Amino acid sequence: MTHIYLRHPVHGTKIATMDLEADADEQNGWERFDPNNPVADDDDDILPEPAVTVNVLAEAPRRRTRTRTISDE
Repeated sequence: MTHIYLRHPVHGTKIATMDLEADADEQNGWERFDPNNPVADDDDDILPEPAVTVNVLAEAPRRRTRTRTISDE
């Protein structure tokens, strides 16, 4: 089984297992690279570090709760 290493400027790196998958990814902006040769010859081939995004939900306002009272019947 062959492994095809791909990288994308936004999404990072991934490994494709089929040529058909790699060809489809290349049409969507992915580029093949050789992991055994990580140093690029041109400065244009070096990808910038992806921006760190934090997935944080906005805090919802706290719900007011009522205290339960036990009624004597």
